[in-house]
Amino acid sequence: MRATSSMGSVATLAPEGDGPVVGQFGGPLKLPADTSSPLFPFVASIDLAALPDDATDLPLPPDGHLLLFAFLEDDGDFANMGEVLYVPAGAPTEERDQSSSAWFEIDEFREIVEAYPQSQLRATTNISLPYHCAVELPERPYSAPLPGHPHSKELVQVWEDTRKDITTGGSLQIGGYASEEAIHLDPVQGVVSCAVRAAEAGHWGGGAVVSDAVEDWVLLADWNPGIAGMEGATVHWAIPREDLAARRFDRTFTTVFWNP
Repeated sequence: MRATSSMGSVATLAPEGDGPVVGQFGGPLKLPADTSSPLFPFVASIDLAALPDDATDLPLPPDGHLLLFAFLEDDGDFANMGEVLYVPAGAPTEERDQSSSAWFEIDEFREIVEAYPQSQLRATTNISLPYHCAVELPERPYSAPLPGHPHSKELVQVWEDTRKDITTGGSLQIGGYASEEAIHLDPVQGVVSCAVRAAEAGHWGGGAVVSDAVEDWVLLADWNPGIAGMEGATVHWAIPREDLAARRFDRTFTTVFWNP
């Protein structure tokens, strides 16, 4: 189980604010010529060199761009609904035609993708504490307080009551604890469970071993789109810690939680 006995830092990204511009929602999609076109719609580009020092506790590359992709649909128990690409600093790139994506072939899907935000992103460094009070257990009592927090239920309530007074808001975050508030269990545990089932079914992972231990994974990014018709949707991108350290961003697994 993931230790949660200390608070962390999170880079909260929003169009407004006084922080530095670190990227943007949408915009042109620029990729190296030898990189295959992503399977999912483009969400945002993050300039890692522009992130404030110590904005997160993740071992991110010091520069280059992190590109996030996802489609807003909860598509089953083990569907991977997004991806992450890393473009190293100085790599020659070319612009890709996003409208040629298969997501534009169906009217319903195209309308959702066309509603994705298009704006600059400014970063603010905030405190991050858990929004969730339990982890799932395979046997009775089937759940337990967050590791390191025997009174995690009370902690979450205190955090809910105080966080708006000491943190800034933003629909996209890098690092920290998952911001989905509609469930009691840690969403990262849900991502891990989906990734393991997808790997066992041969749908993800390329045959490599996929750890089922939540402590081996970390939340890379989290997005609350606020798109009309998809209110209550939250995207979680999570990655094994060792893959993040090795910059194997293709090992990111993405889930969408939707509470209509």
